[in-house]
Amino acid sequence: MARQALLLERAPDPQAVPAADAAQRAHAWEEQRDLAHRCRACPLFAHATQTVWGEGPIDAPLMLVGEQPGDQEDLQGRPFVGPAGRLLDRALAELGWDRSVAYVTNAVKHFKWVPAPRGKRRMHKTPAQREADACEPWLEREIALVRPQALVALGATASRQLLKRPVAVLRERGRWIERPDGLPVLVTLHPSALLRLRDDEQEVAYAAWLDDLRLAGRHATAGR
Repeated sequence: MARQALLLERAPDPQAVPAADAAQRAHAWEEQRDLAHRCRACPLFAHATQTVWGEGPIDAPLMLVGEQPGDQEDLQGRPFVGPAGRLLDRALAELGWDRSVAYVTNAVKHFKWVPAPRGKRRMHKTPAQREADACEPWLEREIALVRPQALVALGATASRQLLKRPVAVLRERGRWIERPDGLPVLVTLHPSALLRLRDDEQEVAYAAWLDDLRLAGRHATAGR
């Protein structure tokens, strides 16, 4: 944790970067990304291939926040490029969104996994709260630099980290909840939760999830 504190102490304050200066914010974003790659605040870095930072326009009106990188994200170093990411891409295409609408990232920046009982496959494991908390400064710095109009919390881990409290996703999904800093957060399922459903359940669940995202799109693009 001392190393983490030192990294953050040396980092430029995102709040000090002028909101109107996208070039300065983009430069500060790159500095934050590079610092995050050296983070050793929790043990997850030791077994991950790399830190997976967010990606998207520095002035995106909407930020989508997931739980953590998956196997493919860990290998490629990019968020939402595995099966869950492909489902998200399908949803964005059906909504008619250009990728410039959204910045995508995760609450936890390293892939937490355990070996499969057989074979070489790496199986996802939910990060502990202390691991999510270790990544919280990086997530908050992304928010401070991108300055979205609204946030979408994909799943329980992202919801808790954004709202600073436990969230019952199925009970609170599909409505706007204000963060302590005033930013609105829409809670919904992580796309991986849909992929775990039986085939006969997926289409109904996908349609409801698409409705949640559609609400987020209308909110985030208002007045732009």
